[in-house]
Amino acid sequence: VRTKWNGCLQNTLFLCSFTGVTSSTECSCGRNHFTCAVSAFGECTCIPAQWQCDGDNDCGDHSDEDGCMLPTCSPLDFHCDNGKCIRRSWVCDGDNDCEDDSDEQDCPPRECEEDEFSCQNGYCIRSLWHCDGDNDCGDNSDEQCDMRKCSEKEFRCSDGSCIAEHWFCDGDTDCKDGSDEENCPSDVPAATCSLEEFQCAYGRCILDIYHCDGDDDCGDWSDESDCSSHQPCRSGEFMCNSGLCINAGWRCDGDFDCDDQSDERNCTTSMCTADQFRCKSGRCVRLSWRCDGEDDCSDNSDEENCENTGTPQCAPDQFLCGNGRCIGQRKLCNGANDCGDGSDESPHQNCRPRTGEENCNVNNGGCAQKCQMVRGMVQCTCHTGGFLEHQGCTNSEGGFQCWCEQGYELRPDKRSCKALGPEPVLLFANRIDIRQVLPHRSEYTLLLNNLENAIALDFHHSKELVFWSDVTLDRIMRANLNGSNVEEVVSTGLESPGGLAIDWIHDKLYWTDSGTSRIEVANLDGTHRKVLLWQNLEKPRAIALHPMEGTIYWTDWGNTPRIEYSNMDGSNRRIIADTHLFWPNGLTIDYAGHRMYWVDAKHHVIERADLDGRNRKAVISQGLPHPFAITVFEDSLYWTDWHTKSINSANKFTGKNQEIIRNKLHFPMDIHTLHPQRQPAGRNRCGANNGGCTHLCLPSSKDYTCACPTGFRKTSSHACAQSLDKFLLFARRMDIRRISFDTDDLSDDVIPLADVRSAVALDWDSKDDYVYWTDVSTDSISRAKWDGSSQEVVVDTSLESPAGLAIDWVTNKLYWTDAGTDRIEVSNTDGTMRTVLIWENLDRPRDIVVDPVGGFMYWTDWGASPKIERAGMDASNRLVIISSNLTWPNGLAIDYESQRLYWADAGMKTIEYASLDGSNRKVLIGSNLPHPFGLTLYGERIYWTDWQAKSIQSADRRTGQARETLQDNLENLMDIHVFHRHRPPGTELDPSHTELRACSGSWDVAQLSCKELTCLFLIFARRTDIRMVSLDIPYFADVVVSVNVTMKNTIAIGVDAHEGKVYWSDSTLRKISRAALDGSQFEDIITTGLLTTDGLAVDAIGRKIYWTDTGTNRIEVGNLDGSMRKVLVWQNLDSPRAIALYHEMGYMYWTDWGENAKLERSGMDGSGRAVLISNNLGWPNGLAVDKAGSQLLWADAHTERIEAADLNGANRRTLLSPVQHPYGLTLLDSYIYWTDWQTRSIHRADKDTGANVILVRANLPGLMDIQAVDRARPLGFNKCGVRNGGCSHLCLPHPTGFSCACPTGIQLKRDEQTCDSSPETYLLFSSRASIRRISLDTSDHTDVHIPVPELNNVISLDYDSVDGKIYYTDVFLDVIRRSDLNGSNMETVIGQGLKTTDGLAVDWVARNLYWTDTGRNTIEVARLDGSSRKVLINNSLDEPRAIAVFPKKGYLFWTDWGHIAKIERANLDGSERKILINTDLGWPNGLTLDYDTRRIYWVDAHLDRIESCDLNGKLRQVLVSQVSHPFALTQQDRWIYWTDWQTKSIQRVDKYSGRNKETVLANVEGLMDIIVVSPQRQTGTNACGVNNGGCTHLCFARASDFVCACPDEPDGRPCSTSEFTGCHLGSRECIKYPCYSLSGEGLHVSYIIGGLLSILFILLLIAALIIYRHNKSKFTDPGLGNLTYSNPSYRTSTQEVKIEAIPKPTMYNQLCYKKETGPDHSYTKEKIKIVEGICLLSSDESEWDDLKQIRSSRGGILRDHVCMKTDTVSIQASSGSLDDTETEQLLQEEQSECSSVNTAAATPERRGSLPDTGWKHQRKPSTESEV
Repeated sequence: VRTKWNGCLQNTLFLCSFTGVTSSTECSCGRNHFTCAVSAFGECTCIPAQWQCDGDNDCGDHSDEDGCMLPTCSPLDFHCDNGKCIRRSWVCDGDNDCEDDSDEQDCPPRECEEDEFSCQNGYCIRSLWHCDGDNDCGDNSDEQCDMRKCSEKEFRCSDGSCIAEHWFCDGDTDCKDGSDEENCPSDVPAATCSLEEFQCAYGRCILDIYHCDGDDDCGDWSDESDCSSHQPCRSGEFMCNSGLCINAGWRCDGDFDCDDQSDERNCTTSMCTADQFRCKSGRCVRLSWRCDGEDDCSDNSDEENCENTGTPQCAPDQFLCGNGRCIGQRKLCNGANDCGDGSDESPHQNCRPRTGEENCNVNNGGCAQKCQMVRGMVQCTCHTGGFLEHQGCTNSEGGFQCWCEQGYELRPDKRSCKALGPEPVLLFANRIDIRQVLPHRSEYTLLLNNLENAIALDFHHSKELVFWSDVTLDRIMRANLNGSNVEEVVSTGLESPGGLAIDWIHDKLYWTDSGTSRIEVANLDGTHRKVLLWQNLEKPRAIALHPMEGTIYWTDWGNTPRIEYSNMDGSNRRIIADTHLFWPNGLTIDYAGHRMYWVDAKHHVIERADLDGRNRKAVISQGLPHPFAITVFEDSLYWTDWHTKSINSANKFTGKNQEIIRNKLHFPMDIHTLHPQRQPAGRNRCGANNGGCTHLCLPSSKDYTCACPTGFRKTSSHACAQSLDKFLLFARRMDIRRISFDTDDLSDDVIPLADVRSAVALDWDSKDDYVYWTDVSTDSISRAKWDGSSQEVVVDTSLESPAGLAIDWVTNKLYWTDAGTDRIEVSNTDGTMRTVLIWENLDRPRDIVVDPVGGFMYWTDWGASPKIERAGMDASNRLVIISSNLTWPNGLAIDYESQRLYWADAGMKTIEYASLDGSNRKVLIGSNLPHPFGLTLYGERIYWTDWQAKSIQSADRRTGQARETLQDNLENLMDIHVFHRHRPPGTELDPSHTELRACSGSWDVAQLSCKELTCLFLIFARRTDIRMVSLDIPYFADVVVSVNVTMKNTIAIGVDAHEGKVYWSDSTLRKISRAALDGSQFEDIITTGLLTTDGLAVDAIGRKIYWTDTGTNRIEVGNLDGSMRKVLVWQNLDSPRAIALYHEMGYMYWTDWGENAKLERSGMDGSGRAVLISNNLGWPNGLAVDKAGSQLLWADAHTERIEAADLNGANRRTLLSPVQHPYGLTLLDSYIYWTDWQTRSIHRADKDTGANVILVRANLPGLMDIQAVDRARPLGFNKCGVRNGGCSHLCLPHPTGFSCACPTGIQLKRDEQTCDSSPETYLLFSSRASIRRISLDTSDHTDVHIPVPELNNVISLDYDSVDGKIYYTDVFLDVIRRSDLNGSNMETVIGQGLKTTDGLAVDWVARNLYWTDTGRNTIEVARLDGSSRKVLINNSLDEPRAIAVFPKKGYLFWTDWGHIAKIERANLDGSERKILINTDLGWPNGLTLDYDTRRIYWVDAHLDRIESCDLNGKLRQVLVSQVSHPFALTQQDRWIYWTDWQTKSIQRVDKYSGRNKETVLANVEGLMDIIVVSPQRQTGTNACGVNNGGCTHLCFARASDFVCACPDEPDGRPCSTSEFTGCHLGSRECIKYPCYSLSGEGLHVSYIIGGLLSILFILLLIAALIIYRHNKSKFTDPGLGNLTYSNPSYRTSTQEVKIEAIPKPTMYNQLCYKKETGPDHSYTKEKIKIVEGICLLSSDESEWDDLKQIRSSRGGILRDHVCMKTDTVSIQASSGSLDDTETEQLLQEEQSECSSVNTAAATPERRGSLPDTGWKHQRKPSTESEV
């Protein structure tokens, strides 16, 4: 027999085990020993004989206790059912001490107090704990609660929980059971990202600049896939294909650490390092883990073939001795050396010193909790649960008492503690939002949404603030805990802020940044920011604070993972764990338990340790795929897991009771328990006065330290300097940073600047504390104070690649190089007086430095012939000083003391110097310079940046020795300078060297010899700006015309050379504007009636402006101020674009690129129209007239040609082919110039031959129209002469002279010279935000806007021909207003008490105004000025809409589309009311009267027809039976005109036959009311027409008489003295109104009696009528008579119209009217309510179901139209521009070209019985530009 241990059999106190290599399975131990059962591996174990049947598992397999008789218990003990003995006092104490629960059976229930809740198990708990989501009873009987009701704004999940309503069907599973994403409509539109955004794989949009930046901004790494160049990873890291950087040691270790698993591809078997063991799976683990008893490989291969080290795995109820042996648990601390090495009795096992007589009955055996006797000895144990949180244990006679720490209360089990205060809430970041969840129930709410990438999180409970970091925006934000008041706290210098923590006692914010490898601190508002720790940090992640102790803890998952702590001032830093760590992600502190917990995502474990790192133990080591963050509360741990997208919980002691709190989350990140006990009170070491510190007061373990913000030096123990005097300044593309030389830490600090995209060159001026920089992305030069304040752009035009910058600090000048334009320029430091100094023989100028003392400037040029040049600061005496052995000469620096010039060459990889004249050249540093870029000198040192080494280094400026690295791991390093205050002072120089003189012209780029005025120039539109290029100077430079207005889509451009003004059209703003060439005198001249103005031409001679509109297909003309506008051509136009004028010849030319592209000509008055060219044209864009050469030139983007022809179209020839995509074309002298979309350039060629093509300006995306101007050229002769040709309005040239013309719609008088001020007969119509007119005097039927201000949602119109005023209702403002015909004198007539004014009618005779109010169901009247207001009818009205008056007959007519649609008539005073039509009606909308034939006409929008009848409702006939969706109508002569919502048009038919249907005007959104203004319309008179009939207030004409009436509200003027029912006052009659007698005589009694009898008779008649109607209704056709129609609400956009009719139960005799909350014309990004059907007042779902059943049973009625609830659709105006990529794609596809703006047309489509009926948008296909 070979034994495992030598000599173990001789000592009976030793456990002995041996392996027998025998033929039998029996083992035999010596005398006085018991032989345990043979194990499965054939091992035998021997134990001392007395250990048999002692109740202790000594064998490990219980074989020493099998078959033993149960012990008998003492009288003081309780005998458990399983034979175990426990103390009797433990019975019914709530603990399972017997381990079979027999000590807790049949326990009597307790009597609970009034304020307590009685648990089913007999416990009593506080009533407040009932239904709080916490199992306080222990049997969960306190949580058997009814589900709470969800609010109106919440959605109830199937499990009863409530979530926010807008989370329903949002693509995110928010209900635990996923019920919020079930039964969702399939046509939910996918998110579309804007041009500046990148779309992630799951649909989210992020800014495009975050695409391929190395950060996981999408959350699924889709923004980092397919990137051609990634941010390189650090040394010691491996880059995944997705761009993620991981520890290099994890490559080919068998674990998928990359999100795309690329770290485990192409692996060889030799990838493990020398200190690693390779598992069978290929995974690498640490060599020290081999044969350690743990399965680290996951396939147990690290534990195979191990030498048996004698370290058996003990059973759970055994103790492992220090020497590796196993003994029974009860032998621990029994006073006997059972292990043999004394480890079972050591103080580490908390064994008490023995005192002799010991008994559990005496002082509880000295135990803190449970005491039990084992083999006559006292053994102390804990209660069930191992050990307890937040509590102590006090001994008492016969037992013990537990207690809780402050802020906690003992639960009824008297063992555990519950936190006081509100219910705990788990606050967690979810990348795109921050949410909160109650851990004990399914309450789930949103705190903040629409976030980019929220990672880290913490809160400040007493200040009610939440803080979070966003690694996409690289910001730290904060908000109130209710989600309001979001603001930035830290916005600069962050790269990957993965952890943050709040010091709630001292009000400080701490954060980690794994990108900068720093831990920083600041005040809660981000001020006084300081780098706290920066050395020996790699990738700090989680951070936790213990403000009561003054300590800070953090994890670092770099190449040497570790957990560290230090004081909160950064002192006393120590490592507390650095073994068995991979990805230590989350970290939390259990303040009451004095422990820390952390998660390791790579090791898949949750561990705990004391706060000093001792007693480390794994709590959970299974079921943790990728834990990220962790928090603790009471006895539970909560953590987030990336892999399962869930929040989980478990017991913090045992790791058991694991539960999923929430799963199916978007991407759970950091998590915290929001509860006051997680931020307990503590001593503020800084006190109330910030510790006397001027800046930061940071606590330490016992005291505090005053600290200064990064870079600021301390001036005393409590004070800091107020400014920086010396600092290194360097650019890093996306930011500009400084490193202070005032402090020792040399931490870089980001200067807080806005919109830094790609900073390259730098300089500074200490006189004004300014820092200057160039940005090659925004092509600008900017400046700001050194602290980031006072930021401004200095130069931002005509820059392409400004790579060098230098400040002349003596004369305050700014010099720069531009490698794109190959120029060196200068300006004042504020950007004024800009001048080009050098523009010839420059190839790629890079850096520039100036020596204002010596009067020279120096620059490097790394073009084809690299060189360093010198010139005077005025560009004189230019000289090449270095031209050999140069490759990429980058940075330059001048040593003013030694008169040397230093430079860095990235190609030669050297830093060299020479004298200022180029002599004495020497290499300073020639090794270890991979790619030097920026260079500067300060003191005795030279500093440089290196692109490849990613570092800032320095050396001795004389010797190149003593090299140091100031900063490394810095990407994209650019220029570098040292800011100080000791620059050499300058001397007085020759003024010509420094003075810049301003030119008196309007040009920004001054010339070397200034001219009085720029005469020759190009001016071109670039969508969002207008630019000029002077042709007077020997180089081409474009500058922006600085108009102080936002341009959206500038297309066409024209110039008035006489006044020096530029005119342009903006197709997005739909305006034509003008301004002076210097940007001043801006004004809009045309603001209405434009859709897409593609072409524009200025007639400077005739002082007119002409334009084409491809949206309206018109060519128009007007005066230069926009007045006297006239449509010249409107027929047979498809898509007119470019337009050109030849005033001297009287011709205008235009291109049309419609279906049949052509080039046309007419007189400038529109006469003599002729097609010149109509074949072989595609997209004729640009057009120009060569007057000198008598030829016509045009550019065609489809045929890719520039062609020419004679002025009559003959002799056509090609000048240039191919040209890629020409758009604008112009000519000047002997050259043509054109813009090209594809090359994004302006080109020039000879106009006669097309030869000598050169590039004028490049890199100009968005180029549109272009014009060449020679202001010196005389204008020419005006055909109209000096007196405007004798014309009263417009004088327009034509080939043989000129003609007079009138503005649109007005006819020229017979003298052919003068015009009326307005048309005689015209239509007036409203379209929500406008009121327009269409003249019926002329045939063009062009609509002209009436410039009435403040129109929001105009519905109803009428006109008063006496005063010439328009009356209209605006249902957004709820007002009735009036104005003159020219839009002036607008005033509110009725401004109060209106709800929905649908109809309006003017009584032009009695001067009264009538209106219907659908909201109040009334018809009212007032005088035309709004006075004497009176309700006429307010009963038996359901939905009154249109209204009309017939003053001559004394009649009032109106339509009602309520429950029973009808048309009614009454006298003008409301009397003698009569229903004219009430059968076969749907939605009677419009109503008009034909006063000549005395007929009523109306439109029915449901039955889709126009009908008429006589004034009594007889002789009814259908005029038109197929109209789409008519709204209003009017009548003039033989025509009926109406507006139609669906066709968006005004149409007309013959009123007698219903034939000859014509479209008067098409494509008008939001058409509403329409009326005719005509001298024949408002004729006739009545008794009220003279002196108001003698009435003081209201006069109402009737068929045979009239009545006077008083207003409802007295106005102070006398109207009557007493009230009578009837009286004759001369010729006046008053009925039921107060009146007074002019003569003062009394009324005869006979009149009173007669009046009473008359009333009685009328009442009897009414009763009879009601009975008759009631009986008649029983026999009415059930398919029609009982139907109620729901009419469209015009408070919706007519872009989407939904039409339904419904059979409706009688309980729905009410409709509700939805009002919008804003002006209707503001469609963009608003939810617009479409209430096209019925809106039910009741929200009862069962009633709604009833209604649906009725609908389904009558599906065949009314074309199966169905009833819908109010639908909500989103209407968004399309953004009017394409990016360059899309434009190029369109060019390649060569689709047919269309307008330069999106004119998406909605094609209506009638739907049948579908639940989502409605009109759907159909978009026209994108074509050439869709600008």
